[in-house]
Amino acid sequence: MRSHTTERWEVLVTEPGRLHEVLNDAEAELRQAAMAQRSSGILATRHSAGRYTLELSDTVPFGETWEQTLS
Repeated sequence: MRSHTTERWEVLVTEPGRLHEVLNDAEAELRQAAMAQRSSGILATRHSAGRYTLELSDTVPFGETWEQTLS
């Protein structure tokens, strides 16, 4: 399941085999939004197994994707 705005995606994956596919799709959509702004990169955050957020972030250089894991 995915919910999103132009600048933020919430990703909940219940089928582990689809994790990379769903995350790649969300990143591709955000990359398009980043290209329009040309000022933000993408921050991907793992909150727990199967729960992720991907969002445009001014702290990430344009053209890059950074990953972080929260406890």
